[in-house]
Amino acid sequence: MKIGNREFDTANNAYIMGILNVTPDSFSDGGKYDSVDKALFRVEEMIKDGADIIDIGGESTRPGYTPVGAEEETSRVVPVIEAVKREFDIPISLDTSKASVARSGILAGADLINDIWGLKKDPDMAKVIAETSVACCLMHNRPEPVYHDFFGDVLSDLAQSVELARGAGISADKVMLDPGIGFAKTYEQNMEMLASLDMLHSFGLPVLLATSRKSVIGLTLDLPKEERMEGTLATSVIGVMKGCSFFRVHDVKENVRAVKMALAIRNMNLQR
Repeated sequence: MKIGNREFDTANNAYIMGILNVTPDSFSDGGKYDSVDKALFRVEEMIKDGADIIDIGGESTRPGYTPVGAEEETSRVVPVIEAVKREFDIPISLDTSKASVARSGILAGADLINDIWGLKKDPDMAKVIAETSVACCLMHNRPEPVYHDFFGDVLSDLAQSVELARGAGISADKVMLDPGIGFAKTYEQNMEMLASLDMLHSFGLPVLLATSRKSVIGLTLDLPKEERMEGTLATSVIGVMKGCSFFRVHDVKENVRAVKMALAIRNMNLQR
């Protein structure tokens, strides 16, 4: 899979996407990187720690978040994308569900659109991605965690997103999927999904796992968000063993090491 100017061997390797929230209210790091200088410092840290992609977000998606308009979101992310592109040679992901923000971000240098609504929120999103030929990550989500058949419904929801991408002309080699841990799922459903990540391979597309510091970890270990790194590492290792290719995380260095170790074990097992 090509993202920006880099090829990613998703069949044999695994990659770390470092999180950069340029928001005042994200659940874990809101307000920490809300200036270009702070953002650049953080990106430099994550690159040194081994990040392969930087994921920039200008609107919090935590439970109970306050939505912001497209103009405000654009004003947050575009200067940061431009600065990162100018200072560093690393693919940039833009975390947005708004087509106008995506278009502005792509013009500023974003190489991938990470849409938590899987092209279903903004009817113009698929068209923007197709016209600009960037990569995209389509996450599973729905307005309420109400399911007739949990796994069947998740696969059906993702199939709808994949079909929207195909119908718009987005090439299959530009698409990855995200099971949406922490979105429209109960605690039990999040745990079931983590135990069954390999079912997503039925689409034949790379899978991104985004569990970093999320409530499913906090509830399992009874820990606040700032103490959830070890739990995140456990989910990353499980993700590697179940064939995930990308991991969206806050703690880059630690996840790079855990993923590298798990990948070595997985690949050794495949050689037997």
